[in-house]
Amino acid sequence: MKNQKPSLGKPTLVEVAVKYQVEDLHGASIPGSRMTKILEQLESGQLLSNFTLEYLRQKGFHTLYRYAQKEISFADYLKAAENEKYERCSAAEIKALREEAEQKRKREALQARMRREQELAAAKKRAFDNDPKNIAKAKQNELRAKYDLSYFIEKNYFPKVMDILRRVDNGIRLSEEDIVWLSTKGKEYFTIELRLEYHRIEAEFYAGEFKKNRDPWSAVNASSHYRKCGRAKTADSMLTTIGVTKLKNSRLKSALCTTHGGVKRDLRKLEDALSLGEQAHLLTPKDYRPCTLLGAVNIEIGNYNLGQAWYKKAVERGASEKSVDDDLRSIFMRAEKSKQEELRDHLLRIDPVRYSWVKRNHGNRRKSG
Repeated sequence: MKNQKPSLGKPTLVEVAVKYQVEDLHGASIPGSRMTKILEQLESGQLLSNFTLEYLRQKGFHTLYRYAQKEISFADYLKAAENEKYERCSAAEIKALREEAEQKRKREALQARMRREQELAAAKKRAFDNDPKNIAKAKQNELRAKYDLSYFIEKNYFPKVMDILRRVDNGIRLSEEDIVWLSTKGKEYFTIELRLEYHRIEAEFYAGEFKKNRDPWSAVNASSHYRKCGRAKTADSMLTTIGVTKLKNSRLKSALCTTHGGVKRDLRKLEDALSLGEQAHLLTPKDYRPCTLLGAVNIEIGNYNLGQAWYKKAVERGASEKSVDDDLRSIFMRAEKSKQEELRDHLLRIDPVRYSWVKRNHGNRRKSG
């Protein structure tokens, strides 16, 4: 049995293998192996069968074969066996070196092939990347990704959309015709990213005009666009440089107060926004814009009835109900949950049909309440 401790005085398998100078052989000290059985027979003085002797002869164990045949003494056997072992070890070492060399050759050949393939792939990529068509395509894809237009674009609209993207990306203003198209036929391509960049370009243009000629109307236009691209602070800094009280044109003064009020609203300075809105309304009582501002700010503060009254005045003075409803929807969506609950109840009391969209936002919670 394996790993069985030998009885006292009996040599181990390893000791027997060393005795016969065959410890270098793989199976010479493994219990039950062919060589172990042969050594055990020789140790016990048994004669080997013709089949076993033939095995030794075929495997090249000539010295062991001759000893088993009683052709040589054990002393002569040891001398010859030592030489034979040396030859075996030398041959094994040579074989191992050859195998190692062969493995090394195969590894180097594989590495060389991989390098060639990598170089070929790199060359193909360089050729692909340097191809003017592919360069243009890559830039086109980058531009589309930048403005969130990686999805399908209608073939008929593709040239126009790409032309608009290139101009906007280069800081070139869009024409009125472009904006009309983006607001109608091409509205699905007027993404948030494109809108922000468009308004930024417009804001910078009008701000530049204001810096050159100090025309307050340019500041009004710049402020409007700054607000729409999330740069209310920039608009505020610009508007504070204008001495509104020194101006004589009531319409201009009202426009400045209204747009500045909108800026203050964006900056959450709602008391300032109310004050500016009231000033604008006093200056132009028939203009709906100050009324819209006062309606929005009052709703945000929580003065719902007053806010609705101002919105009503705005509609009476020319604002569309849709623009008012869009304003209310925007306020509702931005409000905290508690404020949403209050505004929802208020709007549904006024007109549950017109403001049915607040129910959709509320979900099933109201049904179960």
